[in-house]
Amino acid sequence: MKNIIITFLLLLSASMFGQMYNPVKWTTAVEKISDKEYILKAQAIIESGWHLYGQNIEQGGPSPTVFTFKNPKNSFQLIGRTTEEKGHEMMDKMFNMNIKYFEEKAVFTQKIKCTSDESIITAEVEFMVCDDSNCLPPSTEELTFKLPKTQKPAEVQAETPLIKGDAIISENKTITVKTAVKKEVTAIVKPEPKTESRGLISIFIIAFLSGFAALLTPCVFPMIPMTVSYFTKQSKTKAAGIRNALIYGFSIVIIYVLLGSIVTAVFGADSLNALSTNVWFNLIFFVLLIVFACSFLGAFEIMLPNALANKVDSQADRGGLIGIFFMALALAIVSFSCTGPIVGTLLVEAASKGGIAPIVGMLGFSTAIALPFSLFAAFPGWLNALPKSGGWLNTVKVVLGFLELALAFKFLSNADLVLQLHWFEREVFLTIWIAIFGVLAFYLFGKITLPHDSPLNHISVGRLTFGLLVLSFTIYLIPGLWGAPLRLISGFPPPMQYSESPDGFGTSKSAVEVKSALPEGAEFGPQNIITFHDYNKGMEFAKKAGKPVLLDFTGYACVNCRKMEELVWSDPKVLNVLKNDVVLISLYVDDKKELPENEQYVSETTGKKIKTIGNKWSDLQIKTYKANAQPFYVIVDHNSVNLTEPSAYNPDIEDYFNWLNTGIKNFKK
Repeated sequence: MKNIIITFLLLLSASMFGQMYNPVKWTTAVEKISDKEYILKAQAIIESGWHLYGQNIEQGGPSPTVFTFKNPKNSFQLIGRTTEEKGHEMMDKMFNMNIKYFEEKAVFTQKIKCTSDESIITAEVEFMVCDDSNCLPPSTEELTFKLPKTQKPAEVQAETPLIKGDAIISENKTITVKTAVKKEVTAIVKPEPKTESRGLISIFIIAFLSGFAALLTPCVFPMIPMTVSYFTKQSKTKAAGIRNALIYGFSIVIIYVLLGSIVTAVFGADSLNALSTNVWFNLIFFVLLIVFACSFLGAFEIMLPNALANKVDSQADRGGLIGIFFMALALAIVSFSCTGPIVGTLLVEAASKGGIAPIVGMLGFSTAIALPFSLFAAFPGWLNALPKSGGWLNTVKVVLGFLELALAFKFLSNADLVLQLHWFEREVFLTIWIAIFGVLAFYLFGKITLPHDSPLNHISVGRLTFGLLVLSFTIYLIPGLWGAPLRLISGFPPPMQYSESPDGFGTSKSAVEVKSALPEGAEFGPQNIITFHDYNKGMEFAKKAGKPVLLDFTGYACVNCRKMEELVWSDPKVLNVLKNDVVLISLYVDDKKELPENEQYVSETTGKKIKTIGNKWSDLQIKTYKANAQPFYVIVDHNSVNLTEPSAYNPDIEDYFNWLNTGIKNFKK
């Protein structure tokens, strides 16, 4: 049971960090229509599930596709504007405007007239793509059009693959395509669909388990025998009873999936770029989960209006398929005081993940709710094995309330981490969790009673066992106050260095001694690794030390980043490499500190003004590596040249260790 609790909490807080996408590939073609006139064609091949925006989008919407034709010698003239295919149009509720987009492929054409001999014309296209789960920042690609010399009119040159230019420019060095393009393509283009699939599977599983938890609440559990008996007794044959119960279960699934679809429409892909690290998002859901927890603990009940319940209930008497559907809807409304907080929590997490996650979550939840009704209708004898309703149902509800309360403080911690206020440091977080789970243990032992609890003369063996597990977990948390890593809940509390005593209690070195041992601009980071947060200072130190650089693009509220630091970096052989063989530069993309006004600029890649330190490092990651997810690791030399392929979230210690050693070996060659 303890493992189920921890799995519940960890999976609910999984962030959207740690993926790289490049779903659009460009090809070019040229059609000669006269001696001097040509039609340049740029075709975008779009991966299934993604869409590319058109050229004409009103201000305030997503970034449109923009073509810029380079003509330094005035060797050609543009005739008219760049045209595009018909595409699709939709009303985007988030932006409140009609937006044109393309799926699978899009062809853009531009007519030109050459004024002098020209064999190659280059252009730059800036574009933005989204799917139901992610919106990527605007990307820029270079296109090359080779003009035919001897072709007849209307003859089309074969499509040529996209050429990204003759060189890749890093901050301090230019590398030719021959030596670097393979490395770049491997690092940037490589998609990771399996990660996204695993994320949706995790949401389904945890939602399914949450559905079973909801079954054991006093609003739902007593309805199982009542509803099944109704179908079996009112139906003329056993087969008809089973059929009606199956329709009832299917109706439950439809109702909750429809709810997930509404959330998906509200939290469209275009609004999800920085949701998980948004301060207001985390604060709002902290308050929301506190309300849900108080409801489960018995302070009040969250109920829908009685008039709505009565109206739906009257429709259930109509009979037939419509009547069965309204019976399912009546169950959803009547049980809302128990299921509402669980559904709300699932939708909060699913909305922050984006895409179809809310639909998948509601599918898992409703399947667990509907399954017993269908199974018990098919096998009514099983009803005799069900435990009788009683006070234990409210106990389940209270336990869920404590879990909601603990989860709420993770959202508050995220907001504090992003703002770097240090109001909610590791010790404060752990103290609150110790208090919550300690009180839960006392409740399970019968030492505390809440408003809706039945009189308790003794506790069952099951309740005692669960109470001992919770008490054991509480005791496990206590050493964390003195610096224990607490790997079981890795990624949930603030990191070790975000603490009142980053080095733990009882250290022998004074603060002055520790500070004097650090290079200029460095501090002790995760696992007490010497860490730089300034790119230039870190590079300067690496040159003096003669070591390669590990660039760590991370985030304060990135759960997967904390897991890597606490589970992978803590391994002795990995930690030895990080402390002795590389220089670590950690760049926080959600750092909200503002840049000095003279250092603010407009990004060449996104076209947005870079105002904060986090914006600066995020722009560096997007511009240099065409990646926008964290954690993201790159090993480079002193000229910012990649020494191996970049790496994302990788909990395989051995694989990560080998990746580090590959980069170090390449540096020494």
